Parts: sequence; C-alpha cells; structure tokens
Amino acid sequence: MLRIILEAVRRRRTKQLCTFCSMAACLLIAAFAVSGCAKKELAKPDKSEFRELAEIPAPAPMMHAKMAMAPSMAVRMPPIQRQPVSPTEFNTESYDRVNENAFLEVIKNPLSTFSIDVDTASYTNVRRFINHGQLPPADAVRIEELVNYFGYDYPQPAKGEPFSFTTELAAAPWKSGNRLLLIGLQGVRIPVDKLPPANLVFLIDVSGSMDEENKLPLLVKSFKLLVSQLRTQDRVAIVVYAGRAGLVLPSTGGDEKNKILAALDSLQAGGSTAGGQGIQLAYQVARENFIKNGNNRVVLATDGDFNVGASSDAEMERLIEEKRKDGVFLSVLGFGMGNYKDSKMQKLADRGNGNYAYIDTLLEAKKVLISQFGGTMMTIAKDVKMQVEFNPAKVKAYRLIGYEKRMLRPEDFADDKKDAGELGSGHTVTALYEIVPADGAAAGSQDLTYQTTRVKDSAKASAELATIRFRFKKPQEDTSKELVRKIPAVVTRLDKAGSNIGFAAAVAEWGMLLRNSEHKGSASYAQVLGLARTAKGADYEGYRAEFIRLVEITELLDGKVKATSVTSPANVQTISK
Repeated sequence: MLRIILEAVRRRRTKQLCTFCSMAACLLIAAFAVSGCAKKELAKPDKSEFRELAEIPAPAPMMHAKMAMAPSMAVRMPPIQRQPVSPTEFNTESYDRVNENAFLEVIKNPLSTFSIDVDTASYTNVRRFINHGQLPPADAVRIEELVNYFGYDYPQPAKGEPFSFTTELAAAPWKSGNRLLLIGLQGVRIPVDKLPPANLVFLIDVSGSMDEENKLPLLVKSFKLLVSQLRTQDRVAIVVYAGRAGLVLPSTGGDEKNKILAALDSLQAGGSTAGGQGIQLAYQVARENFIKNGNNRVVLATDGDFNVGASSDAEMERLIEEKRKDGVFLSVLGFGMGNYKDSKMQKLADRGNGNYAYIDTLLEAKKVLISQFGGTMMTIAKDVKMQVEFNPAKVKAYRLIGYEKRMLRPEDFADDKKDAGELGSGHTVTALYEIVPADGAAAGSQDLTYQTTRVKDSAKASAELATIRFRFKKPQEDTSKELVRKIPAVVTRLDKAGSNIGFAAAVAEWGMLLRNSEHKGSASYAQVLGLARTAKGADYEGYRAEFIRLVEITELLDGKVKATSVTSPANVQTISK
C-alpha cells in the first residue's frame, strides 16, 4: 500500500489525490515506522521519496515581476521511470460539444455571419489519436481547423490590402445535386526580417502534470526553435507557473540567445497549476516592456490543466478579455495527452486575440514556430468577420461546414465591439458552404400571417450566387474597414476544378466521417482518398501526403471497429442466447 501511494506522488498525480488521501499517506508512513514494518517494506528507503511528500508546493501569493524564481521551484524531483501515458490512461481530457450547423433556408435566413478561424489544433490532436490507434472523440473534430491546417494556392493580396479573396463553386462530392462553395482568404506574407520588433513573454506551465516526455521536454525543444528565429531588436521574457508564478528570465534581447536557452534548460516540472497567477504576471511583464507599433505577445504553453487560482472557464475568459485591452496578443500552444484541456485552451486563444496550435512532435513545432513564424507571431488584421448574403433565386438552402464555435448574429457584423478572429502574416483561411440550388423554387414568395417575403426581380435576373462582406481592423486600431465582393453562380465539375477546392473537399469529407455527421451523405474513405490524391499537388513539405496516410489508417481503424463489434464477448453472449 505504501509503495502505491509513494508511486502516485512520484508520478506527480497530486491533482488526483484528495486532502484525505494525502493525510492518509502520512499516517500510513508513521504507522509503518512505529510498527517496524517500514523496515520490511522499505529495506533501504530512498530519502528523496519522503522529501517529495514534504516538498509538494502549496499555493502562494503571486511573486512580483522583478523577483527571481523561488529556489523551491527549481528543485529537481527524482527521475521517473515509466511508460508513456496513452490517450486513455488517467484520461481527463475535455472538449466542448460541437453541434453541427444545419441547413438554413435562404428565404428565411439570407445572411450567414461568422468569425474567421486560423487555429489548427484540432487537426494535430486528431492526428495524435489516430497515430495511437484510436478514432478521436467526435467533439475533438472541428472541421474548419482540419481544413485550415493546410496551405492553399491563393494569390497574394494587392498592395496595401491585408488579404486577398478567392472563390470556387463545384459539385458537392458527398451529395448528388448539391454544390460546394469555397471562400479563401490569403494574408499578406511579410518576410521575417521586415516584421516589427517583438516583445514576447513565454508563459510556461512547469506543474507536475507537465513532467512527461511529450510535455515539458518537448516544449523546451520547441521554444528553442522559436529562439533561433529571434532578431537583435526582439525581446523575450520567461514566466513560469506551478504552485506559484515566477519570473525566470527578465526581458532579454534576441541577440542574447545563449542566456535565453540557458533559462529554458533550467526549467523543471513539479507542483500544482496556478495558471491564473501565471497569466496575470505574464501580461504584467509584457505591459512593462511594451513596444509601440511592435508585436507584443504572450506565448502560453501548457496542457491546459489549471487547478489553482482562477481556473474556471468563466474566470479565465474574463481575465484574458481584460488583459487584451492592453494591446497584447496571445498565442496558445498545447502539449501532451491524458489530461489535455482542449476546451479551455481554445477559449483562451479566442478571448485573447490569438491563435491556438497543438504540438505533438518536434516537426509540428518546426511548422508552427519556424515555417509559420510570421503567422503564429504577427497579427496583420484582427476581428476579421465574414458575412455572406445568398441570392434566393440561385440558392434554396445552405450549410456552413464547421465554424460552429465562431458563429455570429447578423447584427454582430457591424458591431466593432464584438470580438472575432485574427489573421496572421501569410495565413490562409478557407470556409466551405454546402449549397442546395434553388432551381427556381425559391424565386417566388413566402406568405406568412403578418408579413410577406418576396424576392426582387433583380435577384432573379442576376448571375450572382451571393455577396460577401468582410470586416477587419488593423492590429492597433479599433474601427473596422469593410470590403465587398460578388460571387458568380458558375459551377465547375469537381474533377475539372482546381486543387484548392478538391483537397479542401477531401479534408471536410474526412471530418464528417470522423464525426459520423448526419450530413455526410454518400461520403466514404475511398472517395476522400481519391479526391486527396488527385488534388495533392506539389506538396513540398509533405503535409498532404501525411493526410493521405492518416485517412488510410482511419479507414483501417474504422473497419476494425466494425469487424470486432460482431465478435465482442457481449455480442457473442447475446447471439448464443
């Protein structure tokens, strides 16, 4: 029994031990010592094990930004020898429920309004599940994040504009007779050496839950990649939090890379998770070193498992919303599995004018922090909203695929106080609509008891499918600018369409299969693979080839579930009866 309790403490599972269990552990140790059984149970006791029981950090007041890290937080706990935790072992992962968008009749709902989303965490997290031999939970699958993980061949914007605009209309592969509309945005790509100076604060979770190979060790390696991109004019501070928050490295110039790397190498995991204190201190440090017209940003790296201080979703959201008023943006990087809190980190990024990525390998860290350094670290447009007005003479009904967490009311579009998504340097944003053509059916009127809705004659004569409006703000401004574009109702056969809509359709269809969507129609893995292979393109970095491999594995996992469900012990017993 003593060995079990000691091992629980060694594994830093203090979050799962209640106060009663901790007291029971101490009493049990004392009982063994008094009875003499301790000598038999622990022939040569390791004093470090008992020291661990005494050194579990307790919550403490937040340290001042100028204070050094408390010595107790730098103590290295004895190394732990154990197998990596699987996605199901001690699984307390949390995901917000996703209620898929339904088809809406244009005659009743002519406007579709939503905030853009450049987050990619869902794709990487889904990949992690599949690579571990599991199908992901349905709510872990956010289709827009799967689609937006990939780059697309959209043109660079005109001079002076933050993004360009692209549309394509083709047949929907999973539903005969329906159409698929692609809307693509391409953010202006700013070379790294032309980016404004950066004031970065690395906010790093060093609590006990981070003491696993795919958490803090991977995190440190990832941040070293980011440090390699820093220039002389950039500055970095490092704030950590466990049982308390502390400043490990004051704001330091990008030319002092050895000093920054040494601070990263000094990080050790242990204790509880005072995330609220860490966020407050990180924003305080960012504000104290604020660079006017620069890139002021907190980079939060964690598994999201906050349990001390402000830890509820509502508290954390209010805290982040308050801090973003200082002009400091937020990037959230997720690590680990088992206790991963996707729902919380997604909310933090959304409320903090930021972006959210999940890092499961060093190669993914390279993609996010080197290949997409400008997009991850530099915002070129904030509060970007999109509103599509469909022509009822051309469209009977529509469904926005994904973006369920980004939906806005029509009146939110022109409200500059309403928060929306951010677009980074070089980022692409892709949105897909599934459309039911009108075929003349919607060109009449709808008679209600108290009003009549009629379609204008000009709409019937128009060759336009829809009108799209974009609103965005420059990073340092509070007043939005609006752009308007028209979409022609010209349909292309999918096999004749470009690789952009072909590959995006493949990814969206895969997402619907993973979610077992009620709108998946005739979707199949074979069709997804056919579309993806046809639209793979040059694929210089191999991301699309990896997607094809993931679809192949998903098909095997899905097939295995179907095959074994018939011969499971429960079903065999039922059949025998």
